[in-house]
Amino acid sequence: MKKIRDAQTIIGMLEGGELAAALGSEITDTLAKLKEMSGNRPKNKVKGSVTLKIGFEVDAGTVEVSCDIDSKRPKPERGRSFYWVLDDGSLSTEHPQQTDMFAGPRAADSRN
Repeated sequence: MKKIRDAQTIIGMLEGGELAAALGSEITDTLAKLKEMSGNRPKNKVKGSVTLKIGFEVDAGTVEVSCDIDSKRPKPERGRSFYWVLDDGSLSTEHPQQTDMFAGPRAADSRN
């Protein structure tokens, strides 16, 4: 009777060896994405995880093993934009209470 007690051997056998390959790929992909998101900056920490969940169902001396691989990666940071909101709810790139000094010449005040 062959007994299998080593976790590495058990994981390597599951799903005909395909589970171990998928787990390795998920780890590699997660690390590559985290490295990309860190931007190679020395003090920029980015965290993620890979989880292997193994389920067991025992029935009359047999066991059925089901597995799930889950990874968590932070969402990439998105840029921000700045606008002014006008009274009618529209957006403007110009401050509504300032005149545009680059719009060209304006008519001179004729009160002289």
